[in-house]
Amino acid sequence: MVTLIDTLKKTPAELRHPEKQNRPDSVVLKKPDWLRVKAPGSGQYNATKAIVKEKGLHTVCEEAACPNIGECWSQKHATLMIMGDTCTRACAFCNVKTGMPDPLDPEEPAKVGLAVQQMGLNHVVITSVDRDDVSDGGAAHFAEVVRQIRIQAPDTTIEILTPDFLRKDGAAEVMIDATPDVFNHNLETVPRLYLKIRPGARYFHSLRLLQMVKERDPNQFTKSGIMVGLGETKEEVMQVMDDMRSAGVDFITIGQYLQPTRKHAAIERFVTPEEFKAYEAIARAKGFLMVSSSPLTRSSHHAGEDFARLKAAREAQNRR
Repeated sequence: MVTLIDTLKKTPAELRHPEKQNRPDSVVLKKPDWLRVKAPGSGQYNATKAIVKEKGLHTVCEEAACPNIGECWSQKHATLMIMGDTCTRACAFCNVKTGMPDPLDPEEPAKVGLAVQQMGLNHVVITSVDRDDVSDGGAAHFAEVVRQIRIQAPDTTIEILTPDFLRKDGAAEVMIDATPDVFNHNLETVPRLYLKIRPGARYFHSLRLLQMVKERDPNQFTKSGIMVGLGETKEEVMQVMDDMRSAGVDFITIGQYLQPTRKHAAIERFVTPEEFKAYEAIARAKGFLMVSSSPLTRSSHHAGEDFARLKAAREAQNRR
């Protein structure tokens, strides 16, 4: 028996996340003042948006409803999302559309390379949806995007924010051998909350992916991030920090989880700026080269500036 989704009677949220529609609505907490941002609309923001639209590209800035889109696009920073706009996972926190994706576009790598060149980016972040429907999880396609950027924008440094490539043998090696400047994969939350928040992923597999990067290419910077406000404890966050350091992660990001819709995982609480500062101090004491910890921190926020600081921190460490 085939069940058809009646798209004529569905709201935008239902069309993006049909798997969540049987969940009860959760209470959406009122945002505190420290989480309020200006609405986007500058001239450079519009120019960045035009290039993305002209090339038929997707950005995680739009798809994940990032609160920093106005600031980043106004500074010609955009995180490009490849392999389509539809994810095969259904994480409880994520606003990216879920379902069965279209086939990979073989012309996309060249389009991305040209867009990066035309945007004049010094540093670019490339992420993707999960493609569990593809035999290698899209690793070869992702690596080709990196190669095309190297060809068309050779002075641009490249940061990749990858899926976990769960049960895709050899995919991790393909991505590492693409030699990005920064290899980012987010753990997202503490192990106890994985079944609720990230049910399609496995905590120790993601941790092992980050460890493999350092084993195969010690020169690549590694980066990972978590969200807070989902019910984790301070002790659990500190354990994730220790796990990351054991895997050789250089850069940790910690930001406030923001609930996209009433059907997504509820916010347990808003973590205060003072608590974020305390997390930053703890992470630095544990030996991370770089730490970004604030309510509005996101994986790609200020990525270019942070990459420069990351290189400087490694150089300073090597001189000791």
